[in-house]
Amino acid sequence: MRLNLRVGKAAQLMRDGGVVAYPTESVYGLGCDPLDPAAVARVMDLKQRNPEAGFIVIGAELADVRPYLDVSDAQLQAMRADWPGPVTWVAPCNRDVPAWLTGGRTTIAVRVTAHPGAAALCRAFGRGILSTSANRSGRPPAKTALQVRLRFDEKQIDYVLPGPTGGADRPTEIRDAATGRVLRAG
Repeated sequence: MRLNLRVGKAAQLMRDGGVVAYPTESVYGLGCDPLDPAAVARVMDLKQRNPEAGFIVIGAELADVRPYLDVSDAQLQAMRADWPGPVTWVAPCNRDVPAWLTGGRTTIAVRVTAHPGAAALCRAFGRGILSTSANRSGRPPAKTALQVRLRFDEKQIDYVLPGPTGGADRPTEIRDAATGRVLRAG
């Protein structure tokens, strides 16, 4: 199956409430429609994740993540300087952003990805997608499609999009949009 058909299949499954695994800059991620509470709950259950942790929303373009943000022009300019790229920003969010994405905080983590496969998935989906590493909380993240399949029951994830990760050794850097401070080194 050609890559664009696979990406289209993954995007359609997410539109239908599914959870997919896909390659990112450094590891495989789990993704779904970030505005679908049932799909996000499935991801939380798969990861055995505390709901207060929140999630990252990634996009292929700034327009994919912009609706989630309530940032100043200066904050937006700082974020744009790193995008597309492997930098996640924690920024003030729009008050309509669901608590399941923010962990109940007034901020949200967002990234405009430069990874070709992840960006293609966002484009095919038509907007930003939820992104979190493909692992149980506290365990090492999967770096290959095979590792995803070995760590999760095939009925738990609706589709594994094949492809290489971006080759980064560490997860993406996380920065605070309010202060510019590095919260997690990349």
